[in-house]
Amino acid sequence: MYPVLLYTKSYCVLSKRAFALLDEKGVRYDVVDVTDEGPRFTEMAKRAHGALTTPQIFIGGRHIGGCADLERLEREGKLDALLGRGDSPAPSIP
Repeated sequence: MYPVLLYTKSYCVLSKRAFALLDEKGVRYDVVDVTDEGPRFTEMAKRAHGALTTPQIFIGGRHIGGCADLERLEREGKLDALLGRGDSPAPSIP
């Protein structure tokens, strides 16, 4: 399984939704708290092509977007492959 990283803020409801989905799937993930909007927030913005909202989610080093994007990938049946589960290659992300 590919590593999963989420940049989050402690009070972010959408981050909590992303955690819940990943927890439900049994996915381990790392969290970077950017609540203080310090250097790690700047790092997030650069890695996420200027996105300033949380969460910003990376799977296997690839930026997939935010919570809505994670949920869309799950609905479309693409999340497991993106995580490196199963036999199918990782889908492209629009």
